[in-house]
Amino acid sequence: MPLTSILTPLARAYLAVIRIGAGLSMALITVIMVVQVFARYVLGDSLIWAEELCRYLLIWQTFLVLGVAYSRGDFVSLDFVPDMLNARGEWVLRAVMAVPILLFLWVMAMHGADYASRFDRQTIPAVDFIWESLFDRPLGMSIKYVYYAVTVGLLLMAVHVVADVVIRFRPQFLGQGEITPFRLFQNDEGPEA
Repeated sequence: MPLTSILTPLARAYLAVIRIGAGLSMALITVIMVVQVFARYVLGDSLIWAEELCRYLLIWQTFLVLGVAYSRGDFVSLDFVPDMLNARGEWVLRAVMAVPILLFLWVMAMHGADYASRFDRQTIPAVDFIWESLFDRPLGMSIKYVYYAVTVGLLLMAVHVVADVVIRFRPQFLGQGEITPFRLFQNDEGPEA
C-alpha cells in the first residue's frame, strides 16, 4: 500500500480539524465582539471579559493555521533563486533551507514551552469570571494553556516543513509520477493556483 494512500485521509482530516477550529474561533470572536458592541453602545454596559477572551482565541487561531499557511505558500518569499534552478536543484535548496528553519522552530517551541510553564499558577481572569457567573466558583484554568499555543503552532509548522521536503522528493528523485507539493493539504478539487 503506497504511503500517500495512508497519509491522504490523515492529512485531509487534520486540515478539516484546523479549518473547522479556525472557522469556529473566528465565528465565536465575531459573536462576542458584536455582543460587546451592542452591550456597550446600546445597553450602556460592557462585558469585562470579552476583549481578553477574544485575544486568547485569536492567539490560538493564529498559531494553529501557521502550518497551513506555509503549505499553501501564503508566506512572503523571495523566489528568484528557486526559479533559476531546475526541479531537483529547487528540491535540494528547499531541503537545505529546511534545516535552519526546523532548528529555529524547535528552539522557539522549546522556549515557548518553558515560558508557558512559568505561569502555572496564574489563571485566566476572563474564563474565571464567566465560570463563576455560571457555577458560583472560578474554574481556575491556568493561563499557560494560552501560551502553549506558540509551542503547538510551531511544532505543527515543523510538520508542514518536513512534509514539503518529503512530498517533493518522490517526483524529483524517484520519477514516480508528478505529485504537486502540498496536495495532501489542499482542497479535494485539486491543487490551488
